[in-house]
Amino acid sequence: MYTTELGKPDAKAPVAIGGEDPALVAAFEARVAADEFIEPKDWMPEAYRRTLVRQISQHAHSEIVGMLPEGNWLTRAPSLRRKAVLLAKVQDEGGHGLYLYCAAETLGTSRDEMIDALHSGKAKYSTIFNYPTLTWADIGAIGWLVDGAAIMNQVPLQRTSYGPYARAMVRVCKEESFHQRQGYEIMMALAGGTPDQKAMAQDALNRWWWPSIMMFGPPDDNSPNSAQSMRWRIKRDTNDELRQKFVDVTVPQAEYIGLTVPDPDLVWNADKGGYDFGAIDWEEFYAVVRGEGPVAKERMKARRDAWDEGAWVREAASAYEATRAARRAA
Repeated sequence: MYTTELGKPDAKAPVAIGGEDPALVAAFEARVAADEFIEPKDWMPEAYRRTLVRQISQHAHSEIVGMLPEGNWLTRAPSLRRKAVLLAKVQDEGGHGLYLYCAAETLGTSRDEMIDALHSGKAKYSTIFNYPTLTWADIGAIGWLVDGAAIMNQVPLQRTSYGPYARAMVRVCKEESFHQRQGYEIMMALAGGTPDQKAMAQDALNRWWWPSIMMFGPPDDNSPNSAQSMRWRIKRDTNDELRQKFVDVTVPQAEYIGLTVPDPDLVWNADKGGYDFGAIDWEEFYAVVRGEGPVAKERMKARRDAWDEGAWVREAASAYEATRAARRAA
């Protein structure tokens, strides 16, 4: 990064990063500032590469682990239509993970390295998936709130500075918008149903509201990677900006279907044109990040088991590709 003599960031003073050529650093920074895409064969600082591998692989892991809470309800959805829609959604999530793993691989990492990091606990995924899905209404809440928060995060990523990541996000965002509408439709149907169904929807909102607004990450003054990611335009908005936007959009949606956001401190602030909301329990957030979520161990066991049980498929695919390559060579 650029620094002054006092060690503070200074956009006018390019210096080497870890021994890297200052001229290359300056050229890279100029391209990013001009909103040019950085492509896989372009020169980039190693810190930029590492940041992208961490972020994109974490995003991919979240899509794959995110299939688990909804897959739990595939056989128990209340109608054939709901089963078909949920199955399509779960398939989409798997596809998103594959797009993102491919994008990360363009940075020089491998699929096996990323999976090993996930299974060992070195790599993280979104903490939201370490909560259980107790009722059918939870599937609605996930689509409405969790995928709604994901859209807030991911739409700006279509303009992220790394080209393969930005292009992958175009399709991901289109499909996530379907997921959000699917979830809101479920909540709307339940909220307009019997008293028991509405109570089920309200209970799901109560349990998923706070974890959903934690999805945007820690507050800006306690987010160690945000400043550099914003500088390199990997991120376009801060955690707190995205969180505020999500609250402002989602509260009226809850009111429209007759549900109550579980925050007694929630109040419209006309001066800022948005809602003031209550304090977030960051102790819970960091506990879940550490792997102490209600079903964190179950999630990781399921992923490790699936990886081990699918080894024969990967081996067969590799053998098939080797046979094809040999035939082409012959």
